[in-house]
Amino acid sequence: MALFRLDGKRALVTGGSRGIGLAAAAQLRELGAEVIIAARDEATLRAAAQDIGARWVVADVSTLEGVQAAVDAAGPVDILVSNAGGPPPSLPSQVSGEAWQRGFETTFLSTVRLVDGVLPGMRERRWGRIIAITSLTVGRPSLNLPVSNAMRAAVTNHLKTLALEVAADGVTCNTVAPGYTATDRLKALHADPAQADALRARIPAHRFGEPGEVAAAITFLATTEAAYITGQEVLVDGGWGI
Repeated sequence: MALFRLDGKRALVTGGSRGIGLAAAAQLRELGAEVIIAARDEATLRAAAQDIGARWVVADVSTLEGVQAAVDAAGPVDILVSNAGGPPPSLPSQVSGEAWQRGFETTFLSTVRLVDGVLPGMRERRWGRIIAITSLTVGRPSLNLPVSNAMRAAVTNHLKTLALEVAADGVTCNTVAPGYTATDRLKALHADPAQADALRARIPAHRFGEPGEVAAAITFLATTEAAYITGQEVLVDGGWGI
């Protein structure tokens, strides 16, 4: 058998119309998986799906209805890549109750609900891969991203705990924590060229990562060859966390 193939497997990738989510969906498709991408913007989603040969479903996974729509459209899922946009920046003392609730629903509860939707089938088939995209700020919190810091840490620990329960069923649960990666969100947070240059200088690799480099870690964790890797947080950060 060829190594690292995913023929016959079905993957659901949320936030799959751009950035790291799209890169992961494209790589999973290249390895032979059937891929369904979910996102909120239909035009962007449709174009992305056409580019990579994937199915698509419009779904806002910050809501129970959106999660159900994504899970129903996908059918039996072997690989879940849970990915949601990051909460807006602010200082910790300035986060409103509404912002905390929105971050909880978008970043944490979306993963919990998606897992609840696909896990029974994975356990029944005794094969599954649950992968959530988090952030390097889980281990090194950023002052101006308090909601993201808290919610992505919650996702990480939820999947570590779940891994203990489902490992014997052939289901792995891992998180991939990107460092500073050249996505639209990074460009928005560091729009000042001087600030971006200063940040790059602090990264041991002296550059921002590419979405495809993060996607490569996600895709590897989805393979059969990664069956003995579970409950792990994989940093893809150019050495930032050293």
